[in-house]
Amino acid sequence: MTTLTHRTRRTEVGKNSEKKGESEEDTSQDRSPDSEDSGDSKDIRLTLMEEVLLLGLKDKEVLLKSDSPTGDVLLDETLKHIKATEPTETVQTWIELLTGETWNPFKLQYQLRNVRERIAKNLVEKGILTTEKQNFLLFDMTTHPVTNTTEKQRLVKKLQDSVLERWVNDPQRMDKRTLALLVLAHSSDVLENVFSSLTDEKYDVAMNRAKDLVELDPEIEGTKHSATEMIWAVLAAFNKS
Repeated sequence: MTTLTHRTRRTEVGKNSEKKGESEEDTSQDRSPDSEDSGDSKDIRLTLMEEVLLLGLKDKEVLLKSDSPTGDVLLDETLKHIKATEPTETVQTWIELLTGETWNPFKLQYQLRNVRERIAKNLVEKGILTTEKQNFLLFDMTTHPVTNTTEKQRLVKKLQDSVLERWVNDPQRMDKRTLALLVLAHSSDVLENVFSSLTDEKYDVAMNRAKDLVELDPEIEGTKHSATEMIWAVLAAFNKS
């Protein structure tokens, strides 16, 4: 299970930090999720998987209720597998199969191949990453450094704002895409990258709020009014892994 950790040089949040965190929470309670950034810039539109990979790069799986083609090769390939499976599998089983976390000789056809590399190539095509060859003594390795730092910083700032300036302290009122991205970033161990540029005080507030969010009971949250069940089902699956 993925965990959220503080930087080693940090200590417990002080009283002043707690007071400021409470003040930020109080002043943002009435803000509507409608004011949240739509999640994509006007020129570049990224999928959630592309955003998670981008957050994990230094300078899992997304399931849909509809089986209609999305235009994204990986998502459409996933949907094809899910639609063709009888009897239906659980969210946790699909995550394990599609991410290669489990090996089942009878279900090898459901394991997606070279997922990270294929997502990286999509980001290369969108001008966010580039492709380079690096020599490691006995072999060459293909790498994908970030070239469009503006897009990455936009994404980082969006998530930082979601737990600081735009924090509503209620996942049911959060922008659904942002909630999904926070859950996936946490489950992929890249959330630390999102908050690392913050000051100590804001870092502690952001980490504590994110920790409180991902430690909610998915079984309870998924049954609440207007909840997006799939987001909580994915979190529950990662929590059990």
